[in-house]
Amino acid sequence: MSFYKTFETERLILKPTTTEDAAFVLELLNTPKWLKYIGDRKVHTLSEAKLYIETKMLPQLKRLGFANYTVIRKTDQEKIGSCGLYDREGVEGVDIGFAFLPQYEKQGYAFEAAGKVKNMAFNNFGLTEIYAITTKENSSSQKLLEKLGLKFKKVTNIPGDDEDLLLYKIINK
Repeated sequence: MSFYKTFETERLILKPTTTEDAAFVLELLNTPKWLKYIGDRKVHTLSEAKLYIETKMLPQLKRLGFANYTVIRKTDQEKIGSCGLYDREGVEGVDIGFAFLPQYEKQGYAFEAAGKVKNMAFNNFGLTEIYAITTKENSSSQKLLEKLGLKFKKVTNIPGDDEDLLLYKIINK
């Protein structure tokens, strides 16, 4: 996996998520906010976390050269969140997503990581537009998307889920 680029910000390292991150992914996917706003991925053991990474994250990384990034704090090498670009079924184009462990929220890490991922999308991966989806109740995600420059476009649904989601978009000018 070393041939996939790792990115840095002032305080963070964003490295492509691999099976070495399984324990962190297991913890993140089972946080209350992940379960509430993103959904239960039915990942409850370390082996299920490894399988999730192998089947849901790595194929896109291999196919497109980008996917999910584990966000690591430089000061102590602590894995604090994830942020990435996702080619999701049912979502127009590529969308940006982020999630952080509760103890690392409200410290500017999500904005810093997502801003870097947005720049990577346009400057490193040649994307001309980025989408994002979020639930109507997730006001903190909505605020972050707007702070990143994404604009609300419409209410949408993804295949197999009747929950109304908010679709945001930004075009690289």
